[in-house]
Amino acid sequence: MKFKHLTAAVLLVISASAFVNPKKALRIYVSNYENVLGTSLELKFKAVSQADADLAERRALNEIDRLDDILSAYKANSEFSKWMSNGKQTTKVSADLFEVLKQFENYKILTNGALDASAKVIGDVWKKAAAENHLPSAAALQNAVTLVKQKHYILNEQDKTVTRLDDAPLALNSFAKSYIINKAAEKAVQSPGIENVVVNIGGDMVIKGNQPETIEIANPKADAENDVALTTIKVSNMAVATSGNYRRGFKVNGKWYSHIVDPRTGKPASEIISATVIGPDASEAGALATSFNVLSLAGIEALTATRNDIAYLLITKDGTEIRSKKWADYELALNKPVAVLEKVSKADKLWNPKYELVVNLEIANIESTDGKRVRRPFVAVWIEDAVKTPVRNLAIWYNKPRWLPDLKSWNRANGDEFKKGAEGKLSSTSSATRGPGKYSLSWDGKDDSGKLVKAGTYTVFIEVAREHGTYQVIAQEMKFTGSAKKIELTPNKELTSASLDYRKIGTAKK
Repeated sequence: MKFKHLTAAVLLVISASAFVNPKKALRIYVSNYENVLGTSLELKFKAVSQADADLAERRALNEIDRLDDILSAYKANSEFSKWMSNGKQTTKVSADLFEVLKQFENYKILTNGALDASAKVIGDVWKKAAAENHLPSAAALQNAVTLVKQKHYILNEQDKTVTRLDDAPLALNSFAKSYIINKAAEKAVQSPGIENVVVNIGGDMVIKGNQPETIEIANPKADAENDVALTTIKVSNMAVATSGNYRRGFKVNGKWYSHIVDPRTGKPASEIISATVIGPDASEAGALATSFNVLSLAGIEALTATRNDIAYLLITKDGTEIRSKKWADYELALNKPVAVLEKVSKADKLWNPKYELVVNLEIANIESTDGKRVRRPFVAVWIEDAVKTPVRNLAIWYNKPRWLPDLKSWNRANGDEFKKGAEGKLSSTSSATRGPGKYSLSWDGKDDSGKLVKAGTYTVFIEVAREHGTYQVIAQEMKFTGSAKKIELTPNKELTSASLDYRKIGTAKK
């Protein structure tokens, strides 16, 4: 009798288990925004549903806004700005502002002065020099360095107060963005239905959750959005930060100087042009990436000698790649494209391989009437030949395939060739921070199959479709023969500026 009851109970459990709903499949949801913390923002969620992803997105954005209101040096009403205007006195500050100021002191010690909140003093000297187009005087730099080396504030851990000691201008840019997105990622990953979170702010990112994320590292010597990555890594539950001189800096007397300055000497960083750091703490990854542009190789090796949780990749000004031992734990094998030698007949003159077309565009900063952020629009950039046949897709930015038909011209020309159900590029990119909405794309004269096209006249298309916004398309014919030329395109409601720059490869602002 007991056996019968036991069997019935077991059958009951088995029967009930048969009606348990199967686990829903996870999908990747992506959103892009411009003008967030002074750059571009990408949010990526692996979630059960769009509703879960939307909730995680709101939580992340709310946290970014909250911390920006505390730490921003650009908002006059931020807590940091108000504290800076209070003068030399003791002020009780929020836990977040106290923590960031404390971290600056810690990283200043850790990097032997290569990272300093008052480096803005030196940066302002170089900005003035760039505006006047002459190098700063030795006296001006020395005065700035002397001011930087002073102690600017005292922290009281017990009552969370800060006492300012002088009026030196400070800025929290070096790693404050990394601090903010780490907090935002924490809020998002705690949201229901979320398996994985990637928050990418201008090339620095935080990955929360145990699912690995594939990340491309931008080549500082070829940093257009569609250029081949320098290398690719795969990480989970880590932070990745890249800092370099190739997107921001000062031009004085025709020479390019990095915006990253050495607080100890007043000189812009010059030997290292890009530093990428992988680490468990976002603030530290951001701080180290910045300081590695300044420190010597010996100094970097000494600083990380006992750190088994830090990996880095450095690129020197001559293009040498320097990897830490731990970097190999994350790097994937990269199949770099093999150069194909084209046979040129007398009848068919091919594209000059020494030249490239650079398409520059700046997406307009659109503000909604209800105060909510507006997502980056869908963008397509492609090339057609003289008989209107598409030859090369340079970019197709979107996050939901079902809305691709909104890019009417691109869809009409390329839709049949596009794979149905494709999700677009899902890997993230770590790079030096760009200005908000500013992008560059390059065309090397090859078609989508990798073969050089014939020299001649082609049409460049730039199409933009914004959700609840306008639809814009630019079609510009251009002859790709002979010498370099540049065409400024007419801006519209979605593009603040756009240009086509046909130039010799390697010809850049630097």
